[in-house]
Amino acid sequence: MSETKPQFSCMHTHTVFCDGEDDIETMCRAAYEKKLFAIGFSSHAPVTGRTGIESFWNMKDERIDEYVEQVLAAKKRWQGKLEVFLGFEVDYIKGLRSPLDSDIKAANPDYIIGSVHYIVHPNGAKPFTVDGSREEFTNGLNEAFGGDAQALMNYYYDAVAEMTAMGGFDILGHADLIRKNTQNKNYWTEESESCRQREIARIAAQSGVVVEVNTGGINRKTTRDVYPSPQFLRFFREMNVPVIITSDAHRARDIDGNYNIAIQTLIYADFKEHLLFNGKKDKKNIWKKEKIT
Repeated sequence: MSETKPQFSCMHTHTVFCDGEDDIETMCRAAYEKKLFAIGFSSHAPVTGRTGIESFWNMKDERIDEYVEQVLAAKKRWQGKLEVFLGFEVDYIKGLRSPLDSDIKAANPDYIIGSVHYIVHPNGAKPFTVDGSREEFTNGLNEAFGGDAQALMNYYYDAVAEMTAMGGFDILGHADLIRKNTQNKNYWTEESESCRQREIARIAAQSGVVVEVNTGGINRKTTRDVYPSPQFLRFFREMNVPVIITSDAHRARDIDGNYNIAIQTLIYADFKEHLLFNGKKDKKNIWKKEKIT
């Protein structure tokens, strides 16, 4: 008797509506050809209208309605062949933008990914992203924090912790994204970072979010392993926080990129299962459990 083939999905995808390379239909076709259980579209939600931050990679405010219409149309086209879900990846910028904002809720998404990219320091320094270019990161570190990397790390993890405690989203996105620009330098001690990560794992367990295991950095050759790091995942496992595998795909060919590494990492962290998003019924998230083999 043959064993059932493991199922996977990708709930973290970006298209030409933000900083992705392919359109919605191309991404759906790739997911179908790779026999994924589902695809979820998670365009970077707009930030300019609410924050004044000019961004080339977030969706424009005026395109939300068009984006929703196109994803819902794809959902109808692929019905019976592929589960298609409408989502947003929403930045948390304290006092300016969060997954709880009314414009996101008004779009009635199937799910929301909550993420921290931006550092907006109250000292008036220019906002920057922790996963931008090395030049942008270094300039931000110097201008906003006077070169104090430990202060930057704490500021970043404060934001992740605040967002997770606040809730309003379903999936915690790349919880240690700051590693992209710090993995090759000893900016801070492992002990200090581990302390903050344990704290976030504890908050995630209390808030009931699902943590994504994101292979996007590997796919784009900017990190050596998944977000969150293997050690961070161990903290989530200790707190019994569930996980979902995503590729953070910005192009169709990466729709399930390096999922084998994600599985190997989850085995290392002692996870026995990952989740598949199965839609919402009766206003409750429905998650399908998939054993890790």
